[in-house]
Amino acid sequence: MRSASSAWIAAALLCVGSAEAMPADLYVVCNANVSLRPEDVRDVYIGEKSFAGNARLAPADNMAAQAAFLEKVVKVSVDRYTSLWTKKSFRDGANPPAMKSNDAEAIAYVRQTPGACSYVQTVPPSGVNIVAKL
Repeated sequence: MRSASSAWIAAALLCVGSAEAMPADLYVVCNANVSLRPEDVRDVYIGEKSFAGNARLAPADNMAAQAAFLEKVVKVSVDRYTSLWTKKSFRDGANPPAMKSNDAEAIAYVRQTPGACSYVQTVPPSGVNIVAKL
């Protein structure tokens, strides 16, 4: 009996730990002057799309959410993404997205920079265009 209850406790703790490890929602946000379709986000982050209408795009990565974003949207690892941009920089002279350290910096950048886009794990405040919730 004792081992059966121990097994249940262990299973319950495992479930609790798994719930905490569940990835948070991600929100792709852009400056209010940017109209971007959700299906275009991947192309922006791999350097294949530079404009949305007349707005020159200025994407920024969010270090706090980058691994989850790359897995869900770009479908590559952080190492592969870095390699992709290294090659693109040498081949095309393109610059990788700017790096912001957290949601607050990413939101501030998007609000202040025309053409800016980024992604955050917290519900975005007003004043930004929410392109997608993942």
